Amino acid sequence: MAPTALNTPTTTELHPEVLISFPDNRLLIDLCGEFDRNLAQIEAALGVQILRRGNELAVIGETDAAARAEETLRAIYARLEQGRSAEPGDVDAAIRMGGSEDGTGSHSGDQLEMFKGGHVEIRTRKKTVEPRTITQKKYAQQLFQNELVFGLGPAGTGKTYLAVAVGVSMMIEGAVDRMILSRPAVEAGERLGFLPGDMKDKVDPYMQPLYDALNDFLPSKQVAKLIEDKRIEIAPLAFMRGRTLSNAFVVLDEAQNATTMQMKMFLTRMGEGSRMAITGDMTQVDLPRGVTSGLIEAERVLRDVKGIGFTRFSAEDVVRHPMVAKIIKAYEAQTKSNG
Repeated sequence: MAPTALNTPTTTELHPEVLISFPDNRLLIDLCGEFDRNLAQIEAALGVQILRRGNELAVIGETDAAARAEETLRAIYARLEQGRSAEPGDVDAAIRMGGSEDGTGSHSGDQLEMFKGGHVEIRTRKKTVEPRTITQKKYAQQLFQNELVFGLGPAGTGKTYLAVAVGVSMMIEGAVDRMILSRPAVEAGERLGFLPGDMKDKVDPYMQPLYDALNDFLPSKQVAKLIEDKRIEIAPLAFMRGRTLSNAFVVLDEAQNATTMQMKMFLTRMGEGSRMAITGDMTQVDLPRGVTSGLIEAERVLRDVKGIGFTRFSAEDVVRHPMVAKIIKAYEAQTKSNG
């Protein structure tokens, strides 16, 4: 049973007060969080004050902020009614999503069915991944819906993480037979030759972020077995030449460091039954001066092609430490002032 709002505001010195009633006191305790940390998180994010009175919460603040706080509180309470968590990350997601969760979403055999409800869950062997911003939700939907998707934006916005999660989910459900994860090894010239070991030892440091994402979603022994059986491949972009990638979920990470020719080569590897996710940050190109980024060129050439999805992330979508978003915004402001 959903909580009922008592919309009979009492006037305070500055703002009206909105009372929200929650019938299950045990869930209300979880909603508030340890030492009311969840309430404090919502207060800080939305600029409101939240007071607890028995089984009611009083929200005091500007009308729009109070309405967002009420939606957020309802969304978190709905999570708890379903037996889901209310950790700081979940609270952050509810705030960013504007309380859009209504508890009606599901992950059925039809992979797009989940987007008909409020919340979205991407299920893997080790964990369930939920988009934490509106942009992330749109991106996840595109990854399930389109055969080719570009995720563009700064670090920390979940571009690669969500792509790998969707790939693992689709492989588990049998929608694809295998996963191929790739990155350009920008220094693939002379420097790799000086690294010790065989080719795998030389390129693995470049691929480590992809291994990290996989190990978040699958048990390490299963990852090793799938790699051994060639159902998961992790390889530098240069290794894709001459191949046709069929019935696979393919991720190209750090694509801003692919040249125009490399990008064209990679995109034309797509085979029957395959899906591709291309991720990158066009402000972080590490190619030699004068060499055009294949990602920038691809965005210009393909942005109007029907069936190709483009999701553009911003600093507002950063889900790492809050300081990361501040750093990105500071650099963006500096770039604009110089421009």
